[in-house]
Amino acid sequence: MQEAKTRDGVSLFSPAELAVVRRAFGRQMLAVLGVENPAIAAAFAAVPREAFLGPPPWTAVSPVIAHHVLPDRDPVVLYQDIVVALDPARGVNNGSPSLHAKLLEALGPKSGEHVVHIGAGSGYYSAMLSELVGLSGRVTAVEFDPALADKAGNNLSSYRNVTVVCGDGTRWPENEADGVYVNFAVARPADRWIEGLASGGRLVFPLGVPGPQQPHLGGRHAEHGAALRIERRAEGYAAEAITPAYFVWAEGNSDVAPDELARLRAAFEGGGLDRVRSLIWKRPAPPERCWFIGASWALGCDETL
Repeated sequence: MQEAKTRDGVSLFSPAELAVVRRAFGRQMLAVLGVENPAIAAAFAAVPREAFLGPPPWTAVSPVIAHHVLPDRDPVVLYQDIVVALDPARGVNNGSPSLHAKLLEALGPKSGEHVVHIGAGSGYYSAMLSELVGLSGRVTAVEFDPALADKAGNNLSSYRNVTVVCGDGTRWPENEADGVYVNFAVARPADRWIEGLASGGRLVFPLGVPGPQQPHLGGRHAEHGAALRIERRAEGYAAEAITPAYFVWAEGNSDVAPDELARLRAAFEGGGLDRVRSLIWKRPAPPERCWFIGASWALGCDETL
C-alpha cells in the first residue's frame, strides 16, 4: 500500500485513501444535519483539514473532558466531528465541522460571490468558502491575531481567490459583500457587517452574552448564544435563528453597554428566539413586537418583505 508522508511521520493511508475519507467526512457532516448540499460536501472533500492545524500531536477540545491530546498522529483522526485547538490559551479553535456545515448551509455562498470570513483562524473554513464561491468569486479572510493571520496567509497561499487580512473584524467588509461569515461571539452585530451587505447579501454570526472565564478551556466563550442569519432585502433585513452556538468571545472593538448585555441575557433566558423574523436597524422598534431591543437595533417578530 502506498504511504502518505506527513510533516511528523508516515500516514497509514495513501493520498487516494485520504481523499475517500474526506468525501465520506463531508457526506457524514451533512447527514448529521439531515440536508443534501453537494457543494458543501464537495468543499469538505477538497480541503485537507490537516493542512490547517499544524503538525501533530493535535489537541481536541470538549466541554466535558476539556483538552486532550489525540493519541494517533495520523491525519485520518481529524476527519470526525471534533473541535481542535489552535490557540488553547485564548480558547481559539478549529470549530465543529457539523456546526460549520450547518452555518455554511445557512450562509449559502454561490459561485462568483464575494464572501468576507471574519475570525478566520488558520484558514480552514476560509478554504471551504474559496471552494464554494469558485475561481470567479473571492474570499476576504480577516483574522485579529497576527500569529494566526500569518498562519492563515501561509496555509491559503495556493488559494488564488483568497486574500488574508490581519485586522479588527468589526471594521469589515470595507466594500459591499454578498456574504459575511463571522466565527466569534458578539452581543451586537457590527455596523459594517450589516451596512456592508449587498442587496440579497447574507450575514451569519453568533449572538450571545459572555460567560465566565473557564481556565480548563482557555479564553472566554458565550454563555448564552445562537447563530443568526440576516439577509438584506429591499425593504429591510430578514432575520432568523439557525442553531445554538457558543463561540469564543470577540477580541477588539466589540464593547456593549452593561445594561444592554443584561437585557440580552434576560431575552435569552426568557426563550422565544425562534420567533425572530427581522432585524430592525437604526430606526424605532415597537417593544411589543420585538424579542430584543438594543441601542439602535432590535430583533423583531414580524416578517420583512
